[in-house]
Formats: sequence, C-alpha cells, structure tokens
Amino acid sequence: MFKVFDGHCDTILRCYLRGGNIRKNEGHLDLERMRKYDGWAQFFAIFGSRDETPDRPLYQVFQEEYAIFRREMAAQADWVVHCRTAREAEAAWRSGRQAAFLSVEGAELLDCDLDKLERAYQMGVRAVNLTWNFENPLSGSNDEGADKGLTDRGRAFVIRMQELGMLVDVSHLSDPGFWDVMELAKKPVFASHSNARAVCGHKRNLTDAQFTAIISNHGVAGLNMCDEFLGPDPDLDTVVAHIEHWFGLGGEKNVSLGGDWDGITTPPGGISGIQDLDRLANRLLQLNYSEERVEDLFANNLMRVVREVCTM
Repeated sequence: MFKVFDGHCDTILRCYLRGGNIRKNEGHLDLERMRKYDGWAQFFAIFGSRDETPDRPLYQVFQEEYAIFRREMAAQADWVVHCRTAREAEAAWRSGRQAAFLSVEGAELLDCDLDKLERAYQMGVRAVNLTWNFENPLSGSNDEGADKGLTDRGRAFVIRMQELGMLVDVSHLSDPGFWDVMELAKKPVFASHSNARAVCGHKRNLTDAQFTAIISNHGVAGLNMCDEFLGPDPDLDTVVAHIEHWFGLGGEKNVSLGGDWDGITTPPGGISGIQDLDRLANRLLQLNYSEERVEDLFANNLMRVVREVCTM
C-alpha cells in the first residue's frame, strides 16, 4: 500500500452538526478506514457559514469545533496525532498513527482579525482559506464578490500568514483575489480542493494560468472529489482527466489530493470514501504512471509544501 496526504475534509463539521466521532462513522472518512494505508495525513477543516449556523457568531463556531477536534485527538490518541509540521507527521507514521493537521475554511470564522489569526496559529491551525463562498473583509469569493480582489486587510492577512508559517489556501477565492495572493506570496500556496477549469468549467476550479502560477510558486492544488467540480457523471477516468491535464502543464510535483470529504454530496463513481482511493492509484498504475508519480500525487507533493511552509 502507499501513503496518503489529503488537503481538505469537513469531518469535524459533520461531528459538530450530527454528533459522532472520527474513529468510525458513516461519512466519507474515518480513522478505521485510514488504517488500510501505510500512513495517512489529513487536513481537518473547521468550517461554518451564516446559512448553517445562523444562531451563532462564526468565531463561536470556530471555538466549538476546535473543542471537538481537541476532544477527538484525546479520545483517539492511540490512532491519531495533531501535527503542525511535516516532521511531526512523519513521527506519527513511525509510531503507527495517523497525522491530523488543522485548517480553517473561511477567515470569517476568525472574524478576519489578525489577533485571532495569531491565536489560531498558537492553537495549531496551519492553513486558512481566505474566503468560503461569501465575500468577506479580506476579499471577494468565487461566488460572491467575484470581481473583487484582496483588500488592504486581506493583504495584511496573507503577509502575516506566511510570516507565521501558515498555508494560504486559495480555494474558493475570487480570481482577482487569487492573483493578488500570488503577487504577495513569498512561500508556496495551497489550493486545497480545486480542480481544472479547462476540464470542468465550474468557477470554483482553477484556470490553466492559475495552475501554472501555482507551479511557478512551487505550491500544490488538491483534487476535489465533488461531482459538480469534476464534470457530468464523473468516474475514476474523469478524475484522471484532471490529473492528466495538470500533468500536461508540467505540474507533476504540484498536484495533490483534496477530496472535500464529508463536505460533498456525491463523489465520482467508483469512489465512495477514502477507503477507495487505492482504486484511483491502481487506475493510474494501469495507465503506466510510475509509482513515483503516484506517490508524489498521493502524499509527497503536499508534504513538501507543508515542510517548506509550516516550519514549527
């Protein structure tokens, strides 16, 4: 088997809204299913929106979901470790456990506030999406305020994130906001769960120019398993089409996984959860992709970026 490093799941939100835990559940992802792989690392997102939690301030949602994450790390300590660096993830693997990284999907959960960003960093958050689908004080999103780039506050946020050693996540960001981030970025950036717009024309996906900019920045883009962002009636070969398109642009070291597990309704045919990712790996090997290229896509590319950015 092989190692896997996935850049985005909403499993903590699932626990928040529905109860349950990350050890074993009926969603797309749990620790029991992760154990089939040689090692698994996962960015667990803290997420909430004004639609799903209209009765709570989003910073309160952040704090409540963080408490769930901490509870799960303690309760499942025999199987998983909260990690902040690549070195800690590799140590977790050597101990026979999985590596859990923490992210925030939408800076509005931190009130787009630099002091709360610093606090989140101290709490172990190592990646933040600047926006979700709504415009916020940092930038427009791909869905709301799509013509708006980073504000002065947004620029300050990006600069401070990179100073701290946090991954700037450009998934969900407006196109102008993306280009503003790339102009500021001095370290690799992260599109945690975005596909190729040339293969599937959804506005949530990355254009070829954007992906090429990520290559030049030495960042990564994670493949999203949502059918809406893959194409009509998607299956394993649809996922492969996105991979091949990006590889054709020279991105063999810049594609990773970002399944959006437990945040999507319908994954592609042939994949019902993280337990089926070996089917994608086997499909690539059948197409004469080398083991090295598959291992890079499944774990090494994202781990490299984490190693370069998240240094402590």
